[in-house]
Amino acid sequence: MSVLCLLEQDAAGAVDAASLRALSLARGLAATEAATPATGAGPPTPAGHAGTGQLAAVVFGDPDRLPLTALGGAGVTDVYAVPPSHLDGYAPRAWASVLAGLTAQAGATAVVAAATDRGSEVMAYLGAITGQPVAANCLSVRPAGNGTYQLVRQRWAGLLLEDAVLEASPALLTVAPDAPPEDTAAAAPSPGEPALHLHQPELTGADLVVRAAETADQGGGVSLATARVVVGGGRGVGGPDGFAPLEELASLLGGVVGVSRVVTSQGWRPHTQQVGQTGTKITPELYLACGISGAIQHMAGCGSAKHIVAVNTDPAAPIMSRADYAVIGDLAEIIPALVAALKDRG
Repeated sequence: MSVLCLLEQDAAGAVDAASLRALSLARGLAATEAATPATGAGPPTPAGHAGTGQLAAVVFGDPDRLPLTALGGAGVTDVYAVPPSHLDGYAPRAWASVLAGLTAQAGATAVVAAATDRGSEVMAYLGAITGQPVAANCLSVRPAGNGTYQLVRQRWAGLLLEDAVLEASPALLTVAPDAPPEDTAAAAPSPGEPALHLHQPELTGADLVVRAAETADQGGGVSLATARVVVGGGRGVGGPDGFAPLEELASLLGGVVGVSRVVTSQGWRPHTQQVGQTGTKITPELYLACGISGAIQHMAGCGSAKHIVAVNTDPAAPIMSRADYAVIGDLAEIIPALVAALKDRG
């Protein structure tokens, strides 16, 4: 038995925070599967590949930038890297095809990915390829015998937790961005630096129909899903030009800008910055919501923030009752004053 985990990298080549949470769950699953007696014959594990209770990572990127020592410390025994020379850019169906091939090659019982935009899309393609269901936004997963898994996952943008049983081979799982780290006390000791396998996939033209490439000004930076500080802007910002002070404030705080759905509907900002039930669920230390009323769909996306500070001219706005601190006033005056104060502090 083995578990595959899809890892996403940031601009510096490090594994992003959401993938580290997915890796933590995958490590715990691999350890518990190793301790669970097999109840039926599964696919044989080819020699030289991940075996009983082992954890393998799959990365699409430059293998020279992989933090192999850190991955070994996280319990990874094998890393399958698909370098840009073999597959450049993001192609969701191609990524899923690679995962399907490696799953069969390694005899993997489960494939795990972070519930990011890419992770969720790739796993949906993998589900279509394998004919298996995908259990999304998992918080914990344990083998339950006879090829089933007992899991807890988020529903309704995290407002509801569901206890469920998944019957699938392989099990396809995405991990919620705010999933708690697994207790790895029972996990196997660190195997040292994992074996690196440069993987050259066999892809068809259909695998590459949908491809995306990041432009130079979009690549890198802090992810909205994992940022420690998010400065949010809503209808009260007034228009596209009104986001300049929010961008400056986010930069000073080492954070990123997020927006409400109405902002993306108006075309002021891209959907990738949307916070909410139909956008990104965020878990920052601080969420500074400026000119956002706080509709239930938006609160579903920011409710897990450790601290919420709301700036709004309407004291009756729903977000004011949910905020830890509420500032009643014009954000066009408050945000520049805050920016000036932070600059004065150096």
